[in-house]
Amino acid sequence: MPSDVRAARTVRLPGALIRERPRPERIRAHPAAWRLAVATVCFGAFMGQLDAGIVSLTYADLRTGFGASLTAVTWVSLAYLLTLVALLLPAGRLSDAHGRKLLYLYGFVVFTAASAGCALAPTLPVLITLRVVQAAGAALMQANSVALVSTSAPSGRLRAALGVQATAQALGLALGPLAGGALVTTLGWRWIFALNVPVGLVAVVAGHFLLPRTRQRQHAPGFDLHGTALLAVATTCTLLALSALSSAPALPWPAAAALLVAAGAGAGFVRRQRAAPHPLLPPELLRPRPVRAGLAGALCGYLVLFGPMVLVPFVLTAHGTDALGAGLVLVWLPAGFATAAATADRALPRRWSPRARCLLGAVLVLAALAALYVLPFTAATLPPALVLLGLGLGVFLPANNAVIMGAVPARCSGTGGGLVNMARATGSALGVALVTLALHLPGTGARTPHGPVLVLLASAALALATTVRTPPTRTLPRQGRRAA
Repeated sequence: MPSDVRAARTVRLPGALIRERPRPERIRAHPAAWRLAVATVCFGAFMGQLDAGIVSLTYADLRTGFGASLTAVTWVSLAYLLTLVALLLPAGRLSDAHGRKLLYLYGFVVFTAASAGCALAPTLPVLITLRVVQAAGAALMQANSVALVSTSAPSGRLRAALGVQATAQALGLALGPLAGGALVTTLGWRWIFALNVPVGLVAVVAGHFLLPRTRQRQHAPGFDLHGTALLAVATTCTLLALSALSSAPALPWPAAAALLVAAGAGAGFVRRQRAAPHPLLPPELLRPRPVRAGLAGALCGYLVLFGPMVLVPFVLTAHGTDALGAGLVLVWLPAGFATAAATADRALPRRWSPRARCLLGAVLVLAALAALYVLPFTAATLPPALVLLGLGLGVFLPANNAVIMGAVPARCSGTGGGLVNMARATGSALGVALVTLALHLPGTGARTPHGPVLVLLASAALALATTVRTPPTRTLPRQGRRAA
């Protein structure tokens, strides 16, 4: 029996022998099998973004219910983000070796169980601890989401499949504040976490029957624990520094110290990956220019997506718009993103390469940000510019992610998906931090929000520059897989 087939049938994890179950034959042979797999992955994409946008709305109730300070309560979000970013790459690496379907389903089980625990948490420390567990499950889900899409979809439909996944993310992002506000107001903050439980149960059952087994693996006899620790220190200190910067107009000493530690850990991680016999991030994975440029573009793209999430409500509420009105204006951004992500593959000429689509998306983003810079920052003038910004990002990001995953070998798709999601999470945090910091600078603020818009413009220009440097490709590399 060929080694790849034998490996696909049996997966070894510590202390147990676990099999990735194949899909039923009638599902596997159905022409729409890949669409069913992508739709299943969208459960995780939707819930991940819904959870990211919904939890911050519980802060007031958590402070009252637990008698805690705002700083303590923010760790409900911060602990989740730190754990998620630190574990995305290790989760992808483990999935490449042990099975992406298997660990994706494990991730949803952990995420769902931890969500139930969060809904019942008796104290704030218990809630924060369970959020760390929830983030570990989310890392297994998110590291595998892009990988499962890229290994399920035919090579010619990869852009469309990633567009559907991006649509699910945008819908979760758009509905998070609305659903969160309704739940907190009517049922209380615990139902924000309880909402994940029925969705998680449906997703686990659907994934068991609809997701394909892993047919190509990246086998390694060992796991790079030292590299994992260095990466965790580097990402954690970077995000803590960004959090500190976003709350202070100058560089405070904790942020400076965290940045120094992050730089040292990052340098150590690079050296470790070059010397380790079984590195967490194989250096050859980053050697192709489309991967390096694409990851830079993804980070800048998500920075531009999340920066306005802070900027628009801050400026509008300072001008007298209530929170609901500001939210209704802001929703035009994810609405435009979802529309473009879902339709761009069919609306644009099929002969256009991913590079051409990235260029179009980046130009639309630059035009939208230029409009935000020139137009008055009011509830009446913002929606068209936000829609255009969303449309540009909805064209750019799925095509950019398709370039990355098309250049990553199928056996390393979990690691590649972890890198994409690390770029997404880091770009999101960077967007929030830089815009908040820019609002504190002299000469800017709610009345003159030019500084934050210039930050976003610079990021969009950098994304455009990385796109121009990406080698043109008419078609994505065929990865030749038909998974069970």
